[in-house]
Amino acid sequence: MSHAAVKDTPTPTPPSGGLGDLSQRSLPRWAPVGFAALGIAVGAGIGAAAGLGSKVQWGLIAVVVFLVVSYVATSAIENKRQAKDRLATSIVWVCFILAVIPLFSLLWTTVSRGVTSLSINFLTHSMAGVLGTDSNGGVYHALVGTLEQVGIATVIATPLGLLTAVYLVEYGKGALAKAVTFFVDVMTGIPSIVAGLFILSLMLMTNTQPSGLMGALALTILMIPVVVRSTEEMLKLVPNELRESALALGVPKWRMILKVVLPTAIGGITTGVMLAIARIAGETAPIILLVFGSQLINTNPFEGAQSSLPFYIYEQYKLGEVESVNRAWAAALVLIAFVMILNLVARGIARWKAPKSGR
Repeated sequence: MSHAAVKDTPTPTPPSGGLGDLSQRSLPRWAPVGFAALGIAVGAGIGAAAGLGSKVQWGLIAVVVFLVVSYVATSAIENKRQAKDRLATSIVWVCFILAVIPLFSLLWTTVSRGVTSLSINFLTHSMAGVLGTDSNGGVYHALVGTLEQVGIATVIATPLGLLTAVYLVEYGKGALAKAVTFFVDVMTGIPSIVAGLFILSLMLMTNTQPSGLMGALALTILMIPVVVRSTEEMLKLVPNELRESALALGVPKWRMILKVVLPTAIGGITTGVMLAIARIAGETAPIILLVFGSQLINTNPFEGAQSSLPFYIYEQYKLGEVESVNRAWAAALVLIAFVMILNLVARGIARWKAPKSGR
C-alpha cells in the first residue's frame, strides 16, 4: 500500500458508549458531594413532611436517595459500568460513615458530660466520707486501683501470651499445638463474668479475701488470649527469609527468635498488647465479684477491698443522684483518656524499637 493511501485512510470512530465516551462524558469531582447534599435535603424534607420524629429515619431515607440518585445520574451521563463502580464506592462510604457516627456520638457525649465535673480536685481526692448528693469527691482511689490491677494483669499476661505465640509459630506442631490453639480460641470468647466466677471459686476453696490481686487474676484470663492471637498473627508476618538467613549463619534458633523475629514484629506485638489492655481496662463484672470496691484509698493490691474506674462508674451511676451521675461521666472520660494515653505511649515505643531501614 502506498504512503498516500495510508495517509487517506479514515480513523475509526469509537462506538457509542465505549472508551471514547468515558473520556469525554464524566461527572465532575464534586458530584458525590452534590448527591449527598441532595440526599440529605430530600431525606429531611420527606421526614419532616411525613412527621417522622426519629432523625435515624431521616438519615436512612437520605442514604437511599443518595445511592439511587448517584446510580441513575452516573448511568445517564457516563455508563452502567461506571454507575456500578460509583454505587459500590458510595456503599463503602456510607458504611464507613454509619460506623463512625456512633463513635463520635459516644466521644462527644462523654466529653460534654464528663468535662463539667473533671478537675484537679476530682483527680486527687477519693470518695471517703462523701455522700452521693455532695458535689465534692473524686476518683483518685479508683484510678490507683485501675493502674495496679491492669498493671498486674499486664505483667502476668504479656510474657505468657508472648511465649505461647512464639511456641505456636516457631515450634508448635502436632496435637499439642492444635489443642493450645483450640483453647486459646475458646478463651477469646469467654465472658468476663465467667472468668470472675472461676477466680471466685478458687477464693472460696482457699479462703482468700477480696483484693485487687484477685481482680487482676481474672483480668489476666481475659487478656492472655488477646495477646496470644495478636502476637501470633504478627509473628506470621515476619518473612521466612529472615529466619533462614539467621539460621544459615549458624545462629541458634532461640537467638534468632530473640534478635530477629521479635524485633521485626515488635510494632504489631506492642499494638496487640495495648488492645488487650484496652479490652480489660473497662471490665466491671470481675471487679464487683472479686474486689468489692472501696471508698478509701488502698494502694496495696494484695490486701483489702479496692476500687477501679469501671466499678466507680457503675457505683456512682447506680446512686442516681445528679452529682453522682456527673462523677460517673467524669470517670468515664478519665478511663477513655487512660486508654488513649496508653495507646499513644505504645505507638511511640513501637516506633522507637522498630528496626531502622538502611542500617
